[in-house]
Amino acid sequence: MNGRTCWGIFRERAHSPGREFDDSEILRLTGKHLEARGFQVSLRTPDEIVQTGEGCPPNIFLMCERLEIIGQLRQWEMRGVRHVNKPSAILNTYRDRMLSLFEQEDGVVFPASRLVSTASPDSVQSGPLWVKRADVHSTQDGDVAFAPTTSETAQALARMAERGIRQAVLQEHVQGDLIKFYGIGDPGLAQGQTPWFRWFYHKDQKLAGHRFDQDALASLAQRAAAAIGLEVYGGDAIATEKGALFVIDLNAWPSFALYREEASERIASYLAVRFAGAGA
Repeated sequence: MNGRTCWGIFRERAHSPGREFDDSEILRLTGKHLEARGFQVSLRTPDEIVQTGEGCPPNIFLMCERLEIIGQLRQWEMRGVRHVNKPSAILNTYRDRMLSLFEQEDGVVFPASRLVSTASPDSVQSGPLWVKRADVHSTQDGDVAFAPTTSETAQALARMAERGIRQAVLQEHVQGDLIKFYGIGDPGLAQGQTPWFRWFYHKDQKLAGHRFDQDALASLAQRAAAAIGLEVYGGDAIATEKGALFVIDLNAWPSFALYREEASERIASYLAVRFAGAGA
């Protein structure tokens, strides 16, 4: 394979609840824009990666999250394959890892959170809290639950334990406006490109309209993404009544649904720079 060959890997359907089309479309459009820049692009499902007997390509852009697939990609990364996002960064979005990395990074403001065993629901503090499974992001009802009281926290943990989820993160509830954001780029990796950032309010809320510094939001999101190694990312933040900002979640390569055309073009531009110079 030549150095301008790329594979794009779709997200697993089980990891795209209600977003199957949006997730697929952003990857397809990114591939088209890369082809327009002279790259040879092949889009694959995660299962096709496991089953492939082909040699690995020099470049991969990916939305998949399953541990089996990420393990395969890490082996290829050791052989020099360039990935966006990197397999290690995908693993760092698992909340048990992300929590530790955020705690080590100055400038990442995150609600008070702790990792607990779902088998010990009687040892939790009083609410209000968010109970979140400690590994993958929400794939079905019950993966993230609001718990106003101690008993509801215990019930949420017990339900996770029944499903075989061994650990959860208990996150302090921060009152304020819920903001969703998208970001592309790492200036340390793709030289000469200004990181791209967009935000919007989550639609299912009673919006207070708290004022906040939009540049500070972009900086906070970019610091959080850098802490776990993400280059194409999305997440959630809270703006409080006093204008304080908290990142409450971060994930790899979201659907970019509200900005799909703009984002796919920008991602392709970023990838073209990142993949330039890959081995022939």
